[in-house]
Amino acid sequence: MRNIVLGLMIAAALIAATMPLMAHHSFAAEFDSSKQVKLAGVVTKVDWTNPHVWFYFNVKDENGQVTNWGAEMGPPHLLQGQGWTRTSMKIGDSIVVQGSLAKNGSKRLNARNVTTPDGKKMGAASSEGVQP
Repeated sequence: MRNIVLGLMIAAALIAATMPLMAHHSFAAEFDSSKQVKLAGVVTKVDWTNPHVWFYFNVKDENGQVTNWGAEMGPPHLLQGQGWTRTSMKIGDSIVVQGSLAKNGSKRLNARNVTTPDGKKMGAASSEGVQP
């Protein structure tokens, strides 16, 4: 009986450990690495949360039309390892973002790197796995 209980506890622990992985998306499910883009804009919002940091920025096209884009970066702990802090990017900052477009055509991308207002190019801990 003791072995059965122990076996059930181990099985439950293994299932619980894989739950976050099942809920997490893969890069290839949402983004297309063959569709690279470089956009300049002004930060409108930053969500410094797990499992990914997202920021939003307004991009003005050649006709003056402004579109709000969303960009996914890696998790906070990986970004901190690359020099980011919660306050590195602020609303109103002018930035340049390079990354991979969303497969569904929405105004979203997976950021590979971000150039900050002071000209510093910072890695974005992209889930694509390729960094500058």
